[in-house]
Amino acid sequence: MSQYDGMTVNERLGTAELFEAWDAAVRAKDRMRMITLLQSVDMTADQAASTTDTVLSDPAFYGYLEGEAGPPRVPGDGVPKLDTE
Repeated sequence: MSQYDGMTVNERLGTAELFEAWDAAVRAKDRMRMITLLQSVDMTADQAASTTDTVLSDPAFYGYLEGEAGPPRVPGDGVPKLDTE
């Protein structure tokens, strides 16, 4: 059992203090870095790749605009929980 079970992506990144690294990777469109960060919070390779590709397909939808910081970070901010069990 992982310490991240039942957490959203944002909750996982927040717990691991990886928001700044995640935001930088998204802004840089660094797919491999994004996947690595998500795997570091116990997402599978498939989950990490799917989440990464979803964010990169429409960064503005997730609050990433040119020259701006990432989206607000609050629990239950609309990011669905992952079924990791």
